[in-house]
Amino acid sequence: MTTFTMPNLFVLFNHTLTAAQEADARAALGVVEIVLPPDEIRRLWSRVPPDSETLSGYLAPVRAWLAGEAGPGDFVLVQGEFGATFLMVSFCLKRGLVPVYSTTDRQAVEKRLPGGTVRLQHVFRHVRFPRYGL
Repeated sequence: MTTFTMPNLFVLFNHTLTAAQEADARAALGVVEIVLPPDEIRRLWSRVPPDSETLSGYLAPVRAWLAGEAGPGDFVLVQGEFGATFLMVSFCLKRGLVPVYSTTDRQAVEKRLPGGTVRLQHVFRHVRFPRYGL
């Protein structure tokens, strides 16, 4: 007899999830728990060195965290530095994890200020979590 467990969402993201993102993860992805990385992993993910020849060694603790905590069918929200994102999406796909990213609707509001200056404000609204590779 096969036992089905509800998936979790592991977060590799440089921002705090919004209430809308959390609600959508539960509704659209069916996740039970949203798992934030430990502080050490969060710091590594947010400070990917731009001058490194290779990121494989740098990302080893991130891979180890996911390998030890996430199981096949779990979702992983992967967004950040492009090279690190590519490597972690590849890692997830090889392990049977489901990498996703957050799309947003972006609206710009322009306000003309005295003295000829312009203030540009961007408002982002979460739309959905598409899967990488599909």
